[in-house]
Parts: sequence; structure tokens; C-alpha cells
Amino acid sequence: MGTENPARPTFPSRPAVTPFSSTGPVAGSEPPSYRPTPAAPPPAATPFSSAGPAAARPGFRPAPPARFNDPSVAPPPRASTPGGPYQQFPAAPFPPTTQQQRGPIMGQASQAPPFPTSLPAQPQMPFVPMGSPPPQSAAPPHLGSNAPPPTFQPTFPGYPNKPPGAEMQPPPMHSNFPPNQGNYGPVPPAAPSPFMSHQGGYAPAPPMAPPVGMQPPASVPPMGAVQALAEDFNALTMQTRPGTMDPLFDPKELPRPLEGDVEPKILVDMYPMNCSPRYLRLTTSAVPSSQSLASRWHLPLGAVVCPLAEPPDGEEVPIVNFAPASVVRCRRCRTYVNPYMTFTEAGRKFRCNVCTLLNDVPSEYYAQLDASGKRVDINQRPELTKGTVEFVAPAEYMVRAPMPPVYFFLIDVSISAVRSGMIEVVANTIKSCLDELPGFPRTQIGFATFDSTIHFYNMKSSLTQPQMLVVSDLDDIFIPLPDDLLVNLSESRSVVETFLDSLPTMFQDNVNLESAFGPALKSAFMVMSQLGGKLLIFQNSLPSLGVGRLRLRGDDSRVYGTDKEHGLRLPEDPFYKQMAAEFSKYQISTNVYAFSDKYTDIASLGTLAKYTAGQVYYYPAFQSAIHGEKLRHELRRDLTRETAWEAVMRIRCAKGVRFTTYHGNFMLRSTDLLALPAVDCDKAFAMQLSLEETLLTTQTMYFQVALLYTASCGERRIRVHTMAVPVVTELADIYRLADTGAIVSLLSRLAIEKSLSQKLEDARTGVQLRIVKALREYRNLYAVQHRLANRMIYPESLKFLMLYGLALCRSTALRGGYGDVPLDERCAAGHIIMTVSIKRLLKLLYPSLIRLDEYLLKASVQADDLKSIERRLPLTGESLDSRGLYIYDDGFRCIIWFGRVISPDIAKNLLGADFAAELSKTTLGEHDNEMSRRLMRVLEKLRNTDRAYYQLSHLVRQGEQPKEGFLLLGNLVEDQMGGNSGYAEWMLQISRQVQQS
Repeated sequence: MGTENPARPTFPSRPAVTPFSSTGPVAGSEPPSYRPTPAAPPPAATPFSSAGPAAARPGFRPAPPARFNDPSVAPPPRASTPGGPYQQFPAAPFPPTTQQQRGPIMGQASQAPPFPTSLPAQPQMPFVPMGSPPPQSAAPPHLGSNAPPPTFQPTFPGYPNKPPGAEMQPPPMHSNFPPNQGNYGPVPPAAPSPFMSHQGGYAPAPPMAPPVGMQPPASVPPMGAVQALAEDFNALTMQTRPGTMDPLFDPKELPRPLEGDVEPKILVDMYPMNCSPRYLRLTTSAVPSSQSLASRWHLPLGAVVCPLAEPPDGEEVPIVNFAPASVVRCRRCRTYVNPYMTFTEAGRKFRCNVCTLLNDVPSEYYAQLDASGKRVDINQRPELTKGTVEFVAPAEYMVRAPMPPVYFFLIDVSISAVRSGMIEVVANTIKSCLDELPGFPRTQIGFATFDSTIHFYNMKSSLTQPQMLVVSDLDDIFIPLPDDLLVNLSESRSVVETFLDSLPTMFQDNVNLESAFGPALKSAFMVMSQLGGKLLIFQNSLPSLGVGRLRLRGDDSRVYGTDKEHGLRLPEDPFYKQMAAEFSKYQISTNVYAFSDKYTDIASLGTLAKYTAGQVYYYPAFQSAIHGEKLRHELRRDLTRETAWEAVMRIRCAKGVRFTTYHGNFMLRSTDLLALPAVDCDKAFAMQLSLEETLLTTQTMYFQVALLYTASCGERRIRVHTMAVPVVTELADIYRLADTGAIVSLLSRLAIEKSLSQKLEDARTGVQLRIVKALREYRNLYAVQHRLANRMIYPESLKFLMLYGLALCRSTALRGGYGDVPLDERCAAGHIIMTVSIKRLLKLLYPSLIRLDEYLLKASVQADDLKSIERRLPLTGESLDSRGLYIYDDGFRCIIWFGRVISPDIAKNLLGADFAAELSKTTLGEHDNEMSRRLMRVLEKLRNTDRAYYQLSHLVRQGEQPKEGFLLLGNLVEDQMGGNSGYAEWMLQISRQVQQS
């Protein structure tokens, strides 16, 4: 699934340098004087590098290193800048050449081609002037010097590169909370913004441009005739060396997704009966009309499906029962009845919207048509008015009787598991959830434990306490008492509770180091194969005995950067993939909970979840006192959320297009049928679309997702999602209707899969090259009729794509190489990306950074004041004030950052008597004061926003090394840190490559 084309001449070969390397001078370090020297020609730009004195595109320069606003540190001497105390960028060494206004500035490059009139007009094409080649006299001294520019290395991982002696810049002392902190602020008149985003027409050049995408609607002029761009830029760039910042460029105006994921609403008016975007989202809400047009869309073309997503607030999925008749479907393509089917011949026939076949209406479903041609009972038929509906499936949709919900727990009881406290947390959590397990009174449950032997438990209802049965022969596994190892929970409730009460102490003196995980896995399969169900594995050590034993690998740094690197991220033993295939065949889904401070081989264990529609939970160095709450909440969510059992899913579309590849956790049973032994509301699946015919003649394309499953109540059901999208003939329409969230989700899965067959560097490069190709193609749409030299342009719909691409390349799953991320942690992060929904993924890539101290210090707090803290800040060090308290939330953990000079009252109220101690030894709990209770309410609100994972709180104080670096500073994706490109540098690299011919 490669995403690059080495044969294209426009892409330079990749040099042998570290990805995201930056050997140029540090941003903001200006040379003491300027000596005009001849400018050297810039070298060819390469992905993920900005090494050497490559010429930067004028008008756009990388961001300076992150600074904290710390009034306790004296400011370094610097020249005053026209932007006030928050203008962090150096002033121009000499004034720029005057820009001549020769005509009206065009904000939209060309008038959009004809499109369905009911489609709302969209904001178009913000563009970033990138300047023109520098004059020879403006070259900085280093370009003509033999001495290389200085390079500063970070002292701690995750800390920004700083020149010696550089100090943090203090804020003005007149206000505790500086205005426009971390938000879009007004651009000073002396430095007008190069970003302009006129949305749909032409306007005279404003004195200064507002941030991208922030224009008020009233300022949009009417659409005018297409005209040439009459604007020249002459010598706008004073510095072209990487690492320096043009004074006309303000990185604060780069587009940032501070509102999080925004579901697309563009087709609501055009197709009001479509299903909600939370169930089905396309990478672009339009289908190209030809293969040649599709080939020019270099981003993924496909869909992201979350079939059991929680419905929007106040809505419920309607359940339709056709009994005693069967479900109404097209007899040829098998599409289910939906709002886009039309009825003719007085209601006796209906035309399929997917294949256009005329079908007979079953007599039980017949209704007359009114004067407008609609059925008279349409308001009583939700399947004819709603895009999402659930049908009760008749007996013909069943291969066997509907299975009961089955939960089988396979628990590691070796010495490492006992010492970590994992067994006690698991046993107590399971016991607390027994009343909430779905499917009562049909639910079945069973347990097995293992170390060097396997222990089964007879929980027959006639017993007063469970009976342990030990199997020590690992080469010839057999099941003692096969009928009594899985029991009905309602019948054997007292025996199950007795077992869970005794489990934590049963093995408290165990000193066994071994793990017979493979044989235990085979025995669990033998117990569950009759019914299927959900297998929950709790593994604390590397499998060491019997079949499936694994060895320690991944310690050899020489493997990284070679063709053998990807092998570390693949399962070592084929046993696990073979077992996963057997599990899927017998409707067994596997969830893996891994706990260890040592290597556990998530790459191998995760295979069990990958092919059985399961999930991987990873708790490195688990200790119950620290991580117990996270395990407790996530296990409870896993056990109590509504689950669809023994499911299969298919997505249908009209003739001429088809889905070719699928990405996620499942087993592909046929070319388009996904086998999902158990699926829930937290799982998402992605798929790529291709055109089979050279030219599509229809005006509308229909997609229908159908999930056939067994509900926990024992009813067989079919959940159906239907969506209609237009077929377009112009590339501009495809870009205008693009959905960044769906694109990033599919692009992320493709990158993870590429890392399983190629190097990490190749996966990162593939992400960047696809973005470059897409932006270059968009630029070419307007390059002929407009003068767009040295400008970076992009559609409004994709304004966040570049930042998400950078965040993906710097994510735990893809960043760096050996030594940057532990192998198990990298593999676990990859499994998360392959399963999560779009909203959760985007928050993981670009987390929330929120300032809290102002809210905590308020004299009185109203209910609505919690909303005021939701104002997210850019992920850069400049957003952090040394007097403040901040919370960083990526949906999986919360980092609470205490500034160095934060008010002692805040620290004391939140931390109690330990407020002056090292925060790594301090736990956050609720104290008897209003400030502490407010913080707890904030954390509760963040955790309730998305309950799939529990955000464990980590406390860190400014300057607490190296904890601050790897917990927070290394995750500020907009800053250039640890050899990784920052946002501005990344945009500069992309701009250079886009403008290459």
C-alpha cells in the first residue's frame, strides 16, 4: 500500500539523514552583523529535513524555540519590536522593499465549476505568500562563510534547542493573565499578515489580514468574474537561512484545530435523510466521475465507519420489525429499504437507488401513494425517513440459535502479576460489574489462571465454592470437566463471587516466574469454541513455556534504519496469527490487557486482537497504587458497554465503484465481508474506494453499511446506515467537499500498516509526500490563469491537514527510531490508531491544552463557567505561563503542569501538605477546599466527554527534569524539539516541495 512514486522526477531522493533532523542555527539567533555576499543556490528539499543553509521560501520562516513566560528570570537584552511584549520574533535587520499594489487582490483563485445548486458555497483557498527569491545583497553572513552555523543540542529529551545563555522571556507584570494568551491575536500594523482568506470573491487588499478562516461572513463580496492576480512581491524576505524568522510572518496565524473534530454538515441541506456523520464519513463528500479525475486526488479516497457509535444526544436508533414478513430488500443487489428508494405504479413497485432495479413491493408492505408520489404511511415508516435504522432479522438470517453473551477471563498469576497488584484490581472490578454485564439472565462466565501450569475452575451452581483443576502437561492440553467451566452467571452467582473474593490471596505467595501463555490460550479456545464470546487476557510477563513462547528482541539498535527494522513490529511466532484465525472462525473476540515493566512483545500478543475485532490495553510498569484507577475504569467500560455479538459487516455502493482495501481489527471473510466476533461503540473501521468504470454517468452515489449481529438480549438484528453523495466532474469540488478528519484517520491507518512492512522513516515520508502531492495538484488548478509564484495555497476544507500530518509523524507510533519510544509502547500506540474513532484520533494527535488557574481563583463559579475553561491553547511552549496551572489532555492521560512561580495558595490547596515535594511522588486527590473540588469537577468533565479510555492524571512542575520533557514538552507538536520539525518548519518544507516543478 505504498504512497509514494519513486519514478516521479518532482520528488528528490531521500538522503541518509535522521527524519526530522535540523542542523541549522536555532530560531531567533541572529548574526551580529550582515555582510552582503553572493547567495548560494538552495539544495533540493528533502522530506523531514532542513539541514544546511537551504534557502527558505520568502515570507515564511520557522518558529523560534518555545519560551516560557517567567517573571522570575531576567529578560535578555533585545531590540524592541512593534508587536508588543508578545511579539516573540526578531525585527527586520533592514526595512523591506515597499510592496506595490497594482490591482485588487484575489482571494479565490478561480470560480468554481457548476455544481448542484442546493450545495452551499464553501470558503475557498486561503493562501500563504511565501515570498520571492532573495536579492543577492540580502544574503546572511553564514551563506558566504566557511564556518558552519552553530548547533545547540537539547540537554534533556523533549526539551527545545536553545543557544547558550538564552533565557525565558517574561510577560509584562501588569496582568496575571495576559491578553490573547495562546489564541489568535491582532497582527500589529507594522507587520501585516501574509495570510489572506477571502471566501468566495475578490476584494481590495486590507491593511492587515485576520487569521486564516476567521473572516466575518458579512465581509464576503459577491462572486465576480475570473480575473488574473495583479499583485507583485518584491524582495519581501530579508533572511533565507533555515532557523531565522521573517518579521512579516507570525506563526500564531497558522491554522489550528482548537475546536477539535467538527463533523461535516455540508450535505445536510442537500441530502437531509443521510445517516449521521458519526456513523459514516467519507474522505470527501463527493465521488469523482472518472478514473482520471480520481487519479488526481492524491489523498486517500474512502470511508471511515463506526457502525455502533453512540447516537447524537436526544436521538435513538429506531427498531423496525417486519414480522411475519421478511426484511424488504432489492432482489438483485440486496440493498435494504431506505429513504432514497422510490415507489411507482401506485405503490406496487419500488426502484432500488443503488442498482436501479424495479422490484415488487411485498403485499404485507404495500401502501398507496399520495399526489406527490410518496407513500401515505411514510411518517409511520422510519426506514423511509431516516438514514440510520435497525431491522429485526428473521430466522433466515441465522446460521444457529443466537448465542448468549460469554465472558471468559484468562489471568496471569506469576510472581510479577502478584507483586504489581494487578490480580486484586481485576478481581474486584469484575465482581463490581457482575450486575451490569449485558444479557442477563443468559450471560455465561468462566475463569482460568496460569503460570507454569494452567488452572481451571469448576463453578457449577451446586457447589458452595469453586473447585480448582490443574493441568501441568503443556504439550498435550486437555479440558477437565468441559461442561462446568463456563457457567450461567445468574445460576452460579454465589460461586463466582466466592472465587473472585479468594483470587487475590490464592496466589499471594506464588514465586513462579514462568508464563505458559500459549498452552493457556489453546485451552481457553477449547472451552469457548462451542459458543464463542469475548476472551479477556491479562498478561504480565513474556510467554516463556510451551507453544507460542517468545524471546526478547528489539534491543539491537543496529536493526533500526535497515530493511529488517519492520520485523520487530511483526509477530515473531506464527502461532498467534493461527490462533487468531481460529478464534474468529468460532466467533471469539480477544481483548489483551498487557502489564509489565519489561518487554512483553505487544507485536505478537496484539495479533490476537487484530484479527478478532478486539482491543489492546497497555499499562507499562503497572502498579496498582498508581494505575489501578485507570485499569478499573477501562475494564468496567469493556465489560458493561453494549456489545454486538457474532457480527458481520458489509458496505454496498452502486455499480462503477467498489471498496478494495479495509483497515482495522477484523478478519476479512470474503472480498467485502468483515467478520467481527464482537464489536462495540468504540470501534471504527476504514476502507479505500476505487472506480471500476472509466466514467460514471449517475448524478448521485449511494453507500449503505449493513451490520448483522446478535444483540445481548438474544435478538438477531441488522443495523443499516445509508448515505447519498454527489458525483462531481471537477477536481475543485472534490477539494471543497474534503473531510480532514476522515482523511487523517485513513492516512494514519495506512501509515501504521506501512510501518509493518517498511522503515518508520518511509512511513513518515509517505505521509508528507501525499500531502505535498495533494497541495501541488490543488495549486496546479490555479497556476495557469493566476500568478501564484512563491505562494502556498490550500483549500479551506484542508487547512488543518498539514498540522495533523506533522502530529501523526511525531506520534508515539511513528516518531524517531530506536531509543525514542520503547518497542512495546510503539506497537500498542499503533493498535490504538487502527481502532479508534475519528474524534478520538484527532484529539490524540492534537490534544487539548487548557489554562486552569484563572478558573480556580474565581470567587464564585457558576455552572456555565466550566465552559469557559474549554478554550484550547496552541500546543507550543509560548502558551505556558510560569505563573499558571495547565492541563494537557489527549484522551488517554492528563498532564497537570504547575508553573515555577505559581501562587503557593493554588499548590497548597490542590496538593495539601505535599505541595513543596517532588511531584513524581505526589498523588492528586480531592482535598477539603473549594479549589480542589473545582479541579476534580474539571477532570470529571474531561473524562465524561469520552469514556472509552480513562485519563490518568500525571503531575509535573516546570523545570522538573527529565519528567517535564517526556510528559509534556516533547508532546508540544508545534515546537521544534529533539530533532523534530516544528509547525513552521514543517510548513516551510511542504511549501518548498509543493512549488518544485
